[in-house]
Amino acid sequence: MANKHLLGRVIATVVLLLAVVAVVAVAWVRYHEPRPGHVLDEALAAGRTAESFPAADEDYFHEMDGAKTLTLAEVRGRNTWIAWSGGNDWFWDEMSKRSAGAVDFLKVVSSHALTHGKRSTRWYDYGLVNEPCFDEPTGPDPSHWNLWLDRRKADCGADPFDNPTKYPGVRTGARGTTVNGRELPAGSYYGEPTGIVGLRLFPNPAFDARAAATWNADKYYQCSIQRPSPERNAACTPDDLLYYGGKDLVRPYRVGMSCGFCHVGPNPVNPPADPNKPAWANLSSNVGAQYFWVDRIFYPEADDTNFAFQLFHASRPGTLDTSFISTDNINNPRTMNAVYNLLPRLLEAKRWGKETLAGGELNNHQFNDYLKDGPLSELFTAPDTVWTPRVLKDGADSVGALGALNRVYLNIGTFGEEWLLHFNALVGGKRVTPIEINVARKNSAYFKATEAQTFDTAQFFLKTTDPHLLADAPGGATHLEKDQKILTRGKEVFADTCARCHSSKRPAVRVPGLDPDGCAGKNYLKCWSNYWGWTKTPEFKQKMREIVLAPDFMTGNYLSNDFRVPVTLLETNACSPLATNALGGNIWDNFSSQSYKDLPSVGSITWYDPYTGDEKKYVMPAGGRGYTRPPSLVSLWSTAPFLLNNSLGHFEASPSVDARLKSFDDSIGQMLWPERRQRDSILGDKGIGLIDRVGDRLPAGHENQSVYLRLGAGFLPDFLQPGFRTGQVLFPWLFGSEGIEIGPIPSGTPVGLLSNLNPLSEDPDPARRLEYETRVASLVRRAAADFKALGRNASAEQARATLKNLVDPLLGLSKCPDLVVNRGHYFGTDRFKEEPALSDADKLALIAFLKTF
Repeated sequence: MANKHLLGRVIATVVLLLAVVAVVAVAWVRYHEPRPGHVLDEALAAGRTAESFPAADEDYFHEMDGAKTLTLAEVRGRNTWIAWSGGNDWFWDEMSKRSAGAVDFLKVVSSHALTHGKRSTRWYDYGLVNEPCFDEPTGPDPSHWNLWLDRRKADCGADPFDNPTKYPGVRTGARGTTVNGRELPAGSYYGEPTGIVGLRLFPNPAFDARAAATWNADKYYQCSIQRPSPERNAACTPDDLLYYGGKDLVRPYRVGMSCGFCHVGPNPVNPPADPNKPAWANLSSNVGAQYFWVDRIFYPEADDTNFAFQLFHASRPGTLDTSFISTDNINNPRTMNAVYNLLPRLLEAKRWGKETLAGGELNNHQFNDYLKDGPLSELFTAPDTVWTPRVLKDGADSVGALGALNRVYLNIGTFGEEWLLHFNALVGGKRVTPIEINVARKNSAYFKATEAQTFDTAQFFLKTTDPHLLADAPGGATHLEKDQKILTRGKEVFADTCARCHSSKRPAVRVPGLDPDGCAGKNYLKCWSNYWGWTKTPEFKQKMREIVLAPDFMTGNYLSNDFRVPVTLLETNACSPLATNALGGNIWDNFSSQSYKDLPSVGSITWYDPYTGDEKKYVMPAGGRGYTRPPSLVSLWSTAPFLLNNSLGHFEASPSVDARLKSFDDSIGQMLWPERRQRDSILGDKGIGLIDRVGDRLPAGHENQSVYLRLGAGFLPDFLQPGFRTGQVLFPWLFGSEGIEIGPIPSGTPVGLLSNLNPLSEDPDPARRLEYETRVASLVRRAAADFKALGRNASAEQARATLKNLVDPLLGLSKCPDLVVNRGHYFGTDRFKEEPALSDADKLALIAFLKTF
């Protein structure tokens, strides 16, 4: 008996000691982990200040944008836009680890035989712009650790930004030292050119002697656990697969991204004869990356059996979910818009773009920080009033044009050391907190340097964002209507139907509901209704016709107004206006106005069950969500496909004038004749539109295969690594041959059904929050049990039957249940019930006029 008591005391003591150790360990980890507001960026930690990163002043891109003569400030601004990555090479290297190897820009810039997107085919493979003055490599480059990188032509001279003397890089870690007898230079703070516009190459500070000793470029290209073709890994051992496809791989270089990566494209009025071989004169800084294949770029291994690939695959060319890193748990790809007529847009904001700022929003720079007179200096009045364009599709970016530019750099990774502490990248599941401007300004030399350069970038855009007119394009005039009667009728139709949202020239009289203060904030919906009602009156239409018929109508017209239009009127997909990144307390809190945060609910939208087509209702929340700003129609002929997600119209991979017009004709036809729009693979006869589903665009023979939520073994958490082999034996339904797999997810499953699951309640009430998150946990447990019972060898039909029982619970916990991507914007058609539909003749006349934009 005494021995039993003794044994009990020993066990109790051991348990107590273990508990104490656990508490101490957790406290130690928390104390030593980076904390928001207490980390420095790589540059500042190395002793570099913002002043040590002046903007480059070489007019290297002179032939772009119509070869306009620029001031020195405008030259610096363009260089910032195209060549400056603001230290985000650290961030993108980190994302290669956090994305389980899916994001690997070092492979994107490679022309190895086993990578997609070689220079000679890069345009059609990736939709990325080849930088002039480079050739495709014919072999590995010993000076770059045997990587297959584009090689600069000898007769082009040196890249002016790759100048370590003038633009000295940051010495940190192994960068600037000798590694195994070879120099790892500090380089330039602009990095080296990669042969792709907007991507720059930087020596990796983590590439020390140990990393260099294990580096093997051939295996880097060959040995990847993400590869869909096992035979390509035949020369690789299991350890090779884990290392070269795992989170421990240290690459000799990191890749930085500039804004130009997503915004430079072929000039519509001077397109290259061969899009893989452009000259600088064939390129424009502001047209947007309309041909950009997100799934191929951000998931270059193209494993179509992985749900992550299917998620990226839902992004059509030229679209990107800008919140996919700081995820809001909504699959929300949106077009990368062109930047046209910036000055008219800013002046339009002076009339109807009033916003009130509060808190951290007030820390944004404004034009009158740099200008003491002129119209741009009038866009801010102390202490808290700004007149601003509403940037982003949902009109959330509303603190001023300079703040919008600075937010973009944070979003592409500048000061990623801090940014990544505010959310759980890619997968969510952690409460998001705001990144604060004053913290970034204090703790990031790169961010502060970027802020110092964005006024120059704005000046550059004020000079170079004129329209690209079809009349100025090669052969463009032959596509324009010659009959003036038809054009006049097209102008009248535009004035009556389109100009109320798509013209920055409107009647100068006081506008009911919106003048003079823009009516932003909690009363906005009432004001909008007053304005919308006025646009239906004979008075408005007559005055608008006079404006549109005037010979100077197109001069300085932004062809939009940056209103916030309720999605209940637009009837377009609601996922964009449901985005949460800019809400109060969320990641972009400092970059959305208080007026935005005070916006009221637009009411209920109609959405459709993805399996039955039944109509359902969803109440749109208040606080900023529920609105879309109209896009500009400048150069509309060159920007198809249409809608905010490029889902309306056929995509043409060629940037030629004829190809752009072919896409335009199909896209505008679908816009004005909704019955022509693509139908869903399951609900086609119901006519409600297209839902992105697993397997919809897979290669022939793969349409019915199942996919998996997959995490490669090399990216498993450390505590799972030792038990991985045991897990394959004990839990074969979860552990595949190359990592954890959850599935099978059958073809036909709506991508948004899974990607839009909201893991965290937004309710401020603790009890309701707990109830919601208990439902989420219960659903996850149920799904895991169902898939376990299903087994790994289940047929697609068995997988569909299993998933069917999860559909309603998933939709009930969805952050955006609206899964139809190509619906809405029915103005002028018989599906818009507020006004009579246009005749076919009027639609054709309208199209003829739109081509002149």
